[in-house]
Order: sequence, then structure tokens, then C-alpha cells
Amino acid sequence: MKLRHGITLCSLPATQTGAESGDTQSVDVVLIGAGTMSATLGTLLQTLQPEWTIHLYERLDKAAEESSNVWNNAGTGHSAFAEMNYTTSRPDGSVDIQRAIGITEQFEVSRQFWASQVREGVLSNPRSFINTVPHLSFVWGQERVAYLRARFEAMHGNPLYAGMEYSDDPAKIAEWIPLVMTGRDQQDPVAATRMAIGTEVNFGEITRQMMNSLSRHDNFHLSVNTQVRDLKRNPDGTWKVTVADTHGGGNERSVNARFVFIGAGGAALPLLQKSGIPEARQYGGFPVGGQFLYTTNPDVVAKHDAKVYGMAPAGSPPMSVPHIDKRILDGTPAIMFGPFATFSSKFLKNGSWTDLMRSITPNNLWPMTKVGLNNMDLVRYLISQLRMSESGQFKELQNYYPEARREDWKLWTAGQRVQTIKDIEGKGGTLQFGTELVSGAEGTIAALLGASPGASTAPSIMLKLLERVFPEQVASEQWQAKLKAMIPSYGKALAENPQLLYDVRAMSRELLELTEPDLTTTPASHSEPETSGS
Repeated sequence: MKLRHGITLCSLPATQTGAESGDTQSVDVVLIGAGTMSATLGTLLQTLQPEWTIHLYERLDKAAEESSNVWNNAGTGHSAFAEMNYTTSRPDGSVDIQRAIGITEQFEVSRQFWASQVREGVLSNPRSFINTVPHLSFVWGQERVAYLRARFEAMHGNPLYAGMEYSDDPAKIAEWIPLVMTGRDQQDPVAATRMAIGTEVNFGEITRQMMNSLSRHDNFHLSVNTQVRDLKRNPDGTWKVTVADTHGGGNERSVNARFVFIGAGGAALPLLQKSGIPEARQYGGFPVGGQFLYTTNPDVVAKHDAKVYGMAPAGSPPMSVPHIDKRILDGTPAIMFGPFATFSSKFLKNGSWTDLMRSITPNNLWPMTKVGLNNMDLVRYLISQLRMSESGQFKELQNYYPEARREDWKLWTAGQRVQTIKDIEGKGGTLQFGTELVSGAEGTIAALLGASPGASTAPSIMLKLLERVFPEQVASEQWQAKLKAMIPSYGKALAENPQLLYDVRAMSRELLELTEPDLTTTPASHSEPETSGS
């Protein structure tokens, strides 16, 4: 099989794929970073082209220990049901929901993909990695209540949001989220929307299970405690990937790969820069960390069965939207609230303090500086977060849980994210929210930059990568059949195909053992607005 520009991918005999001899090996695919993205891409490729040889390198001692770890992310199945940063107000007061529609469609692809992996035995015990937890948007104050109602009006008639409920009646909202409403000032106007089919996801467990399945195949080799030191293009268009053991003296070895995917979270940017491809020159990155308050007190946890998203402060990045969430942390029920932004020059939680400085180049220095000058709201927000005391953090929690007791809550430092900065011709340096897929012109190397919605939409992102770097294979009857077996809606817009939407939701609900309501029998139905005067 050929990549763009004629570079051929072929399977290699298993005897040539070992990583122990120290000789330069040749493999079809190298994946860098043992997180959700690499696990998803590896699983797709194993299904689509099982004879291809794949090597995966992870610098830590096991998979899913950085951003994919259940403690290092919000665990929200990001479906845009509640995340108000995915919908924007227009000058006339209406709300643009186009970005939300795109994210909802992508999460539906994730559900289908995970369901298909349960059916094939790649994933097992769905309740260990996905559970039904309603998603709510919650606001207070007249202006925000008006916004949320306009958001609901724009969304609830779309098939993707069938079953969405709205209320500005405090008593009704208290039925949905008693922990949030108990003890609240009844004079303050409030409103909420609710989607009962929201999910809580353990991306670390999904990643580990997919890695375990991949490792059962002779053509797949996972090397942990192994750091990628360099990437250089060979004369024949393949890539020489130089790696070293992080334990045992750091002896270097290399492998030649026909295709390389850099899915190393925050470390993806420095590795992309090492490749030397022109497409990497326009990117910079700024690390943003996060902390959460959490409790496992069963009396508190029993009061809250929801993920409740508020509105972000002006200038804050999307990853900083405040939310109070029901979590299942590797089997332990908990509630988390946050995030609170932190700063570290590391690009990974287990990274180096020199990461930021080493990523600055003559090409991205000015765009990065310009972003800081043009986004003073963001700068002020980060400074305010860094100056916030523990008591200030607890007061923020009380905005969402008025009766919270200090002794029930602990502070946890979550994973690092790197906010992507892109030098766009005519605009200079701009912040890129969401994820950014970067690939070389020859289609032999690609990297994923950015953050939220991230892991929630990993299957869609990796499908986009396949379409970009393997266009001939994706167009083939063989791959098309396999893709549609995994993702029945592949190539179709679910918002425009209501019956297909309800069919795939029913399928994924059954295979993933979700306890959400069955909406498949009422594809034309939706909830009418419910107000305090009704």
C-alpha cells in the first residue's frame, strides 16, 4: 500500500520487528505516546490493515499516565450538551450552535467506535470506562439566563438534542441538581438545561484496554520507558526515529518508519519541531495546568448525579470552564470541581522545566509574543488564577455547592495542556482552541496539538488523519467496508439523518450498557421550554 507521493507501506516479517537487538529496524508505523490518540489510531490500523507492523514508544513505565489518566482530565464525554463555550451569542441575541453540532456528531462517532470494540472483544466491561451521567448547563443572573434560554431555543429542535430540557424554576432545577441548589439565594434568577444521555468516561481505562488488545498481535510492539530523541527524514522518504531507554543508561537505538504519528500530548510540539517539516514552523505553544477540588465523601457524592457546566470567565481558555462533576475514578465514586489554572513551564505533568524555552524558535517567537499582547484578558485571567488562595478556590466551589464543607475537599493537580499558537498569514499569532492536526506534505508524518475536546473525539480526529495521509486506502472498498462496520454513520451527518442517529444511539447504548433513556421511538419529539411561570 502506498502513502501519498508513492512511499509504499508493506508488512514485514515478525522476525524483523523486534526492538531488542539494537539494529536499525524497518516498520510500517511508529506511534509516539501511549495515550488515547495513539491507542485509537493503532486500533483502527490493526483493524484496517492487520499485517502492518506498528511500534509504539512511551517515555513512562505504562500507558495512559499523562493526560489520558482518569485523574488528569475532566472525564466528560464532550458532546456539547452542556459546554457553553461551544456556542456563541450573535449580535441579535440568538445563539450560533454550529460548533456544538460538529462536536456532538464527533462524540456520536466515539460511541459507535467504542461499541464496535466491545463487540469485537477489544474492550470489555463497559461500565469500567463509560457510564450515564446527565449533562447540565447552569447559570445565574438575568443576562446569563437569557443566553441559556436562547441557547436552548437554538438547540432543542435539532435531532441531536432531542430530549433536552430547560427550566428557570428553582424547584425543578433542585430536582435535577439538589447539591447545587440547596442553600442558594432564592432571589437570584437561575436557569438550567439538562440532557439525560450525557456520559462520564474513563479514558485511561479505554486506553489501557486497547493497548492490551494491540499487544496480543505479533505485528505490534509497545516499548515503555523509552523516549524518542530525534526524528530525521531518510533519503527514501521514510523516517529514522531515534529512541533511548529512560532507565538503564539511556542507550540509543533507531527504527525506520514509513509513517510516524506524534500523539505525545504536550510533548508533541517539540517532537514535531525536531522533524524539520515546514508545516511545524508556524506553531508555538503555551502550557496551562489545572487543579481540581475533589471529594470521595459518600454522603456528599450521593447528592450529585450530574456533570454541571457553568460559564467561563472572560478571557479564559475553554479548558477553564467551571464545572462540578460526578466522577468514577477507577471504580471510586467522587465529585470534582474546577479547574483552577496553574502555570508550569513543563509541557507534560511528568515533563521538564525547560520544555517551554526549548520550544521557542526564531519562527514562533514573535507569534507567541503577539498572542500575549493581543489577549490581555487571558493574561489577566491567568494571573488572577495564580494569585487565588485556597480560600478563594473554596469560595468558587461554593458558587456551585453553597453548603460545601472545607474538610470534605482536597486539591488535586491534574494534567498539563499546551495551548496551541499558530502563525496565520495576515493575522499573525493566534490562539487555536480545540485540537490541531498537523501533517507533512508527503503524508508520512502527522502530529496532534491542542486540548479539549481531545480524547472525547479521538476516533473522529484519527479518522480525519487517515483520510489525510492514506486517501487511497480510505477510498478503497476494503477500508470503506471495515470503517462502516465500526462506525455505521461514517460519512453521514447524523443531524441530517434522524433515524440513523436514533439507530446508532440505540446500538451504542446496548453495547456500552448505558442506562440513558431510550429516545429512538420518538425521533420527532423534543421538550418544550419549562419556566418558573409555567
